[in-house]
Amino acid sequence: MDKFTNSAWFMRIVAFALAALLFISINFEMESDKKSLGLSTAPEISTETIENVPVEVYYDRENLVVSGVPETVDVTLKGAKSLLINAKNQRDFKVYVDLSDPAISMGDRTVTFKISELNEKLVATIDPEYAEVNVQERVTKEFSVEAEYNSSLLEEGYTAGQPTVSPKTVKITGAKDAIEQISYVKANLEISKGLNETVNSKATVKALDRDLNKLDVTIEPSSVAVSLNVNIPSKTVSIEPKQTGKAKDGIRITSISVDPKEVTLFGSETSLEKIDEINLPVNISKIDGDTELELDLNKPESVQKMSLGKAQVKIRTEKVDVDEENAEPVVEEEEPETEQKQEEQVVEEKPKPEEEEDEAAAIESKTFNNIQIVPVGIRDDQDAELESDVTNITLLGEAADLKKITKDDINLTVDVSNLDEGTHDVDLAVTVPEGVEWELDSKTVSVTITQKDEET
Repeated sequence: MDKFTNSAWFMRIVAFALAALLFISINFEMESDKKSLGLSTAPEISTETIENVPVEVYYDRENLVVSGVPETVDVTLKGAKSLLINAKNQRDFKVYVDLSDPAISMGDRTVTFKISELNEKLVATIDPEYAEVNVQERVTKEFSVEAEYNSSLLEEGYTAGQPTVSPKTVKITGAKDAIEQISYVKANLEISKGLNETVNSKATVKALDRDLNKLDVTIEPSSVAVSLNVNIPSKTVSIEPKQTGKAKDGIRITSISVDPKEVTLFGSETSLEKIDEINLPVNISKIDGDTELELDLNKPESVQKMSLGKAQVKIRTEKVDVDEENAEPVVEEEEPETEQKQEEQVVEEKPKPEEEEDEAAAIESKTFNNIQIVPVGIRDDQDAELESDVTNITLLGEAADLKKITKDDINLTVDVSNLDEGTHDVDLAVTVPEGVEWELDSKTVSVTITQKDEET
């Protein structure tokens, strides 16, 4: 036995056995490590659903229109987990519908979704698998655009004209049957409640069928410029001075005049119809002699605003005996007089004929020809043309005052800021030196408002 264990062959056998055991042990440990690290040679099969994958459609876009293809689909992938994770994160595959065949016919058809650029070791399922699509001839047609707005949002008393659009037409492209369904092409102007001024804004254009359903078409341009002229009705009425109070002893009011004689009121048409004049109370109880006052005009509650808030009042007086005060006339108001009163007035006036003649002689007139009329308030998008831009004016006053006045002291203007497109008769506004009265050949002038052409 000792002889065998000491032989060379025994040692070789033992060494071989130990080497085999060591090899088996190392391989066993390596396999265990691979499994623990997920590196098993047998891959783990799994599934993953990727939602909202965009769908591409291949077709002749110059001549055809395709509808009915959903924008996205859900894709379920099956395969090795590592490949699934990479596909989900990268999304480097495509889902598409192929309608690029030149011989494709028009109308409804069922098409299958396809997938490309996906790892060949993965299996894909698309939901939905099919789509019902419609193929139509591509048509482009020009339509006029109609602007619209919610008139109930205008401030009370204000009105608006017909909105203008630029450009006035658009080109609409779509399927032939969709183009044939177009009944209205509208641009809705968004305004806020309480609107009281002109609006210039952009509005999106929509194509609608007869039931006002929006159609799936392409519009060029997709938005247009809309201008809405907002104004308020106006009416020019006279300012009528009305005496209040009792004149002081020994003072008689001979005349009361107001400058200007008219005021323009702004408000709803129904409110303005009821107003023919504005009364201006003038308290004469503190008047000692000839006086000039600046008094506030009272705005009626139904009126939104007035062109002016104050007016100049001239009061002319004369001194009389206390016994004559009962004969004081009421200025600006004519009352029926009895024959007895008329006789009394004649008797009272007889002592002063020379004074009246002197006063009448002091009043003269002076006429200025071809005074320029200047339009004011013209908007940037409008032109204003006057039927006649000059007129004649006659001034009345004392000779010394009239002698100093030149054409440069006279201003005639016409306010066109609230006028719509068209022809209007507009009151002239007159500015002359203080202390003189004026007369015009005509108190109004014809003004034609036109819209400026769009610059290209």
